[in-house]
Amino acid sequence: MKDVTDIHATMIDLGQRAKAAAAELAFTPPERKTEALEAAADAVWARRAEILAANEQDMQFGRDKGLSEAMMDRLLLTEERLQGVVDGLRAIAAQRDPVGEVITEWDRPSGLQIKRVRTPLGVIGVIYESRPNVTADAGALCLKSGNAVILRGGSESFHSSSAIHACLVDGLRKAGLPEDAIQLVPTRERAAVQELLTMTDYVDVIVPRGGKGLVGLVQREARVPVFAHLEGIVHIYIDRAADPVTALKVVLNAKTRRTGICGAAECLLIHREAVETIGQGVVRALLDAGVEVRGDAGLQQIDGVVPATEDDWGREYLDKIIAAKVVADEDDAIAHIRRYGSQHTDCILSQDEAAVDKFIQRVDSAIVMVNSSTQFADGGEFGMGAEIGIATGKMHARGPVGAEQLTSFKYVVRSDGAVRG
Repeated sequence: MKDVTDIHATMIDLGQRAKAAAAELAFTPPERKTEALEAAADAVWARRAEILAANEQDMQFGRDKGLSEAMMDRLLLTEERLQGVVDGLRAIAAQRDPVGEVITEWDRPSGLQIKRVRTPLGVIGVIYESRPNVTADAGALCLKSGNAVILRGGSESFHSSSAIHACLVDGLRKAGLPEDAIQLVPTRERAAVQELLTMTDYVDVIVPRGGKGLVGLVQREARVPVFAHLEGIVHIYIDRAADPVTALKVVLNAKTRRTGICGAAECLLIHREAVETIGQGVVRALLDAGVEVRGDAGLQQIDGVVPATEDDWGREYLDKIIAAKVVADEDDAIAHIRRYGSQHTDCILSQDEAAVDKFIQRVDSAIVMVNSSTQFADGGEFGMGAEIGIATGKMHARGPVGAEQLTSFKYVVRSDGAVRG
């Protein structure tokens, strides 16, 4: 780890260099950005042994800190997961470059020809916790969208993130792009986060990606604009008209595939007329899969279900635990989601189109799913190559934030000498 004695000076230096790099990236041809990302993907695979060795250092750090099983899973890199990192880099490289895209255009009677054109945001600060693959996702998406980025990974993933970052810098170097386009904060000190949040002269937007504590800190203390990525309090509502086979496979996948990601289901809502049929089967399957089910009074007659408390509603477990509740109908389910949800991802399982339409119209989450596993709440699965996070706010970006969402726009106005009377 680099010895950083003057954190303020270090962060200002990062900001100055990022701002200079961003000015160059704003007019970098798409081919060179693609070349940099392809070269970075090659470097990740060529240096995978080195990255995995660095990850083992982080895993030991996590074990010493007593991280939960779910957090350790978020931290873990394997050769298979590194292949996913490589695939993500190549997918972003292959995407259409958003910079310079004409969003819309129109002519005015005054003789003006007006275009709204995509432009980079500038310098993006990304603060994230234990998942080291975010280093590659965020770095690549910011580069693709013509932005410089300052990455501040979690203390648990310091060595893994540093090794992946070195591969991104390899790619920049090979493409002849400024190496300062993707920078990693060289210290675990939390004071670096405080500095990043207030660097209004250098940073244009902050993207926090992590738990409620991190996002809350950023929203409280940031002077730089923030794309909020709040916790994923993900609900699945099993309607009385749900298909039993679909309900079983979707709920099991949504809860158990990976419990430590923000798209993992955290609360199951079951229509009262489905409790004795589909509901029983799904709850028993969850129990058989080793999931602790914390149910309300309507579900506690199922052997193995433990009583839920008020604290279980609106809770992100990121573990093999799920809250479960009987609701009167879709209106009751929607009311529960409005009260306890985080506007991240919510799902209905039903073959009744009227119930589905009502759920879609009235659940105001960034992602609303129908008969689909919530584990698909991911930019890569949406065809974005990867994501920098799932934005749950309503300003600028919402849902998976890919390269296109990391742009702003400007108006380009032309005429043949038009003057205003």
